[in-house]
Amino acid sequence: MNTPRNESRGDVFASTKVGAHHHERVAIVYVRQSTPHQVLHHQESTKLQYSLVERAVGLGWTRERVVVIDDDLGQSASSADARPGFQRLVAEVGLDHVGLILGVEMSRLARSCRDWHHLLEVCALFGTLLSDLDGIYDPSTYNDRLLLGLKGTMSEAELHLIKQRMQMGKLNKAKRGELGMLVPLGYVRRPSGDIVKDPDEQAQAVVRTVFEQFETRATVHGVLCYLVEHDIRLPIRQRTGEDKGELRWHRPSRPTIQNMLCNPIYAGAYVYGRRPTDARAKKPGRPSTGRKVARAGDWAVCLRDKVPAYIPWEQYEQNRRQLASNAQAARGVARTGDALLGGIVLCGRCGLRMAPLYSGGYVRYACSQATTNYAAPPCQSLAARVVDAQLAALVLRALEPAALEVSLAVAADLDAERARLEAHWQQRLERAQLEVDRASRQYNAVEPENRLVARTLERQLEARLREQQALQEAHRRETAQRAATLTDDERAEVRRLAADVPALWHAASTTSTQRKTIVRQLVERVVLRVDGESERVAMKVEWAGGHVTDATLVRPVGRLTQLSYYEPLVAHASRLLEGGATYAQIAARLNTETSFRPAKRRATFNASMVADLLRHARPPAASARAGTVRARNHEWTLRALADALAMPAITLHTWVHRGWVKARKVTSHAPGGRWVVWADERELARLRALRLAPKHKWPRAKST
Repeated sequence: MNTPRNESRGDVFASTKVGAHHHERVAIVYVRQSTPHQVLHHQESTKLQYSLVERAVGLGWTRERVVVIDDDLGQSASSADARPGFQRLVAEVGLDHVGLILGVEMSRLARSCRDWHHLLEVCALFGTLLSDLDGIYDPSTYNDRLLLGLKGTMSEAELHLIKQRMQMGKLNKAKRGELGMLVPLGYVRRPSGDIVKDPDEQAQAVVRTVFEQFETRATVHGVLCYLVEHDIRLPIRQRTGEDKGELRWHRPSRPTIQNMLCNPIYAGAYVYGRRPTDARAKKPGRPSTGRKVARAGDWAVCLRDKVPAYIPWEQYEQNRRQLASNAQAARGVARTGDALLGGIVLCGRCGLRMAPLYSGGYVRYACSQATTNYAAPPCQSLAARVVDAQLAALVLRALEPAALEVSLAVAADLDAERARLEAHWQQRLERAQLEVDRASRQYNAVEPENRLVARTLERQLEARLREQQALQEAHRRETAQRAATLTDDERAEVRRLAADVPALWHAASTTSTQRKTIVRQLVERVVLRVDGESERVAMKVEWAGGHVTDATLVRPVGRLTQLSYYEPLVAHASRLLEGGATYAQIAARLNTETSFRPAKRRATFNASMVADLLRHARPPAASARAGTVRARNHEWTLRALADALAMPAITLHTWVHRGWVKARKVTSHAPGGRWVVWADERELARLRALRLAPKHKWPRAKST
């Protein structure tokens, strides 16, 4: 047998390195191809690697002692993470089971210096030899280790050059707009490589409907609900299989709609580099992971007006801004709840965003971020009702000049919506008729005697006829529910409602979400600042376009002492009382004066409120003196006796009604009279003991 000169020299040289202790262990032939394409189409390289078994036999190993590891066929050598065969090889060397490792070239083992030098360290430690077509190497010797290290460095550099050439080739082709990429629904790629709109008119109409509805509804969920409500499906071209290139209609989904709104190709742009790879986010064994979404300014290639567009570029940018706003809890679209300014109201004290709080059927705007983050007291809060009413009045005033334009626009939108839906139904009916005609032609073309085929085609024709009939019935039901165009009465109703914007705003059919949507179209944000703890609130409205409106509103407060005019109110009521007026007369007088209003939600004062106002405003000493006017007869007012017993007046009032004390009612300025309680020294001692006793030991209530 004639042996090549270099192989003969290698075997002679090998005789000085391969010893008996190497033959005691197995020889491993490592086989690898980088991609599945190479495995299928570059089979000569694979055969050459398998033939290394004969080389191991020629070096003294029996055929049974030669192990072939080919687990990594179709795997890249850039990393050992996704190569179980290489990991098995290192493990066998570490267990001292391997005397020789054979490969066509060292790049088959590793193209990463980290993996390569790790293998060399293990082989040197356990005395394992490595062999390629150039010879046999002992990693434990200096010269062989130096040569193997150089080969590993060259292998890694070669991989870098290959990747660089491929990447630069892709980038240059992408800069010309010629790099072939998968096109989204609504587009097809011609054999020439050009990207054009889907030739199917219904597919184009559905894509336009998605963008039109997002412009109207401003949320992906809103578009999805519209498509589901009207049974509109999305056109998808099959990419693989027997039906490759055929149009199939799939149910709409949120991710598909989201991807359509984010894809710049619908605005006519050819883009490359939207999803670059971040090495820090890669997961071991998963080469396709680690991708991130790049910002528009960071795209590698962006060629405007390169493909046919469904929407202008400005609308695409607006859609992206709307999606980003929807993802934030700050502003976004109108969400559930009655608060009109949720997401667009700011605190005038700290500048942070105020949130609507729902409790007990009432809504408040509260700046509580300091409480949440730092356990600090709340900055400010106020009832949402008065703020929403004030802003609604400003919005309605701004909408008055556009009443006529609103009515005309609403009528046009309704007509366009109904025409769009009718066109979609006609396209579906036309497609159903096409399927029926196709099945009919196939059935008529078969030989009558060939019943094996005729029966199958007959069932297909019947199925298409049933689908067409079901679609026609659904269309008739839909048409019966809505007229093709607006009637004269409907147009008149639209004009009437649009002319009376306040009535439309307050109509029961208008939802809070619709009101908030209108506000967000006109108002950028609202800044609120409460004057101390008083009822006065400064409101600044920043309109879309830059105009600013300042207003002052009055909020309900919990206590009379919070009123900004509390001192003048007390002084005025005291003067009226000293003038001989009763509490009811004082209340009537205060109601006629526009400068005074109650603290809470009541619109007017009453006698009880005036009595509480004057009682709390008196000094304690004066109150005590007023309560002891009958002390000579051991009679006390409720307030004076409660102060003497150090107990709440309301508790003593309950005792009176339960009959636990001796009391009688006398005529007074207060409505319904005033209670006077008899209590001498012994009675006072009894009441003090009763006050200190546990509640379960209090006497039972007596019927009065």
